[in-house]
Amino acid sequence: MSEFTHRYGDHENTAVLPPLGPPPGQEPPRKGRGGRGAGILAGALVLGLLGGVGGAAGYAALDDDPATSSSPSTRTVSPVRSGGDDSPAPDGSPEAVAAQVLPSVVKITVVGGSSGVPQLGGEEQQGGSGSGVIISSDGEILTNYHVVEVGGDEPRITVSFNDGSSASASVVGTDPLTDLAVIKADDVSGLTPAAIGDSDSLDVGEDVVAIGSPFGLQATVTSGIVSSLNRPVTVTGDSGDTTYPAIQTDAAINPGNSGGPLVNLAGEVVGINSSIRTASSGLGGEGGSIGLGFSIPISKVLPIVEQLRAGETPTHARLGVEVSNSGTEPGSATGAAVERVEEGSAADEAGLREGDVVTRVDDDVISDSESLVATIRGHRPDDEVTLTVVRGDETIELQATLDSDEGQQDQGTGPGSEDD
Repeated sequence: MSEFTHRYGDHENTAVLPPLGPPPGQEPPRKGRGGRGAGILAGALVLGLLGGVGGAAGYAALDDDPATSSSPSTRTVSPVRSGGDDSPAPDGSPEAVAAQVLPSVVKITVVGGSSGVPQLGGEEQQGGSGSGVIISSDGEILTNYHVVEVGGDEPRITVSFNDGSSASASVVGTDPLTDLAVIKADDVSGLTPAAIGDSDSLDVGEDVVAIGSPFGLQATVTSGIVSSLNRPVTVTGDSGDTTYPAIQTDAAINPGNSGGPLVNLAGEVVGINSSIRTASSGLGGEGGSIGLGFSIPISKVLPIVEQLRAGETPTHARLGVEVSNSGTEPGSATGAAVERVEEGSAADEAGLREGDVVTRVDDDVISDSESLVATIRGHRPDDEVTLTVVRGDETIELQATLDSDEGQQDQGTGPGSEDD
């Protein structure tokens, strides 16, 4: 499978992965108190170029040393209590949503094995913290793949619940292509699964709430609106590129929010917070929220979540073309230009040709190659779609029945090829 590189202006949409271990000269990582994975200091996994999109709301660096866990200017302030009664929160308010959803959100701490770089006092550990959503009463939890990826082949995972308890957990299944993972907490029962909503029914401007553990601060609630839908987002991790049709929100999302839910005001999960746009200028710097956060729309990935829960290898829709950006030349159509059509693919069967420019998939506008990749990934194998195509001086519509990548997942995940 060929891979293309997406460009924005003059810079590549490629993420930079800073070192995950402690900087040279620091104390070696510590195993120890508070459960597996506690007591380590890890670099933050903030995937992003200067001004680029970063994978994640990523990992928060872990540091439970009281001497370094807060800035010198931080002080404790006693709460001021009002004389009035604490009346119940009105339905549909962020306060009511928080009370409903917080019991279903967890903090996830991951510690990995040796990175192969020796450190004074022992082998280097890598790790970080993220968030997750409880999806079954016996401990199944949905999170991002990049939350567990940092732990390597044998991650040691600790889940911290809203009631203050914690448990170890193991990986049930992962899908790098959609940046999802399901883990299961050990020996737990009676948990509160989150209610799952319909991300397809979201509207731009709708109020939403994000919940998670930004910078390791568990049970943090932020609110905002849906600022865009079907936003093509590409982020880069160790396993390759991930492109998805994101829910864009201005609710504050920061490193450590990854894997936590974006919920509507009915308290239903509509997205999994996954990435942010960062203005950080340092290669290893942690860019904070600038009001541009991105969530994986839950309705588009529920079939994959069910495959992961069942221990199956997840499958994804394929069109079977290689594409590049079109519309950069005066007079040319704006969309995804077809560079190659795979013989026998869905695109081939539909009649798509080299040189065609795809401008729509059903009602979704295709603005560039990344947009086509993201849109197709929002579909499932065997879905029937209408492709609006500019061919020479005419515009035509083609009907395509999407293929499956079953058995082909090891061929790559490049965002510029719609073979995904």
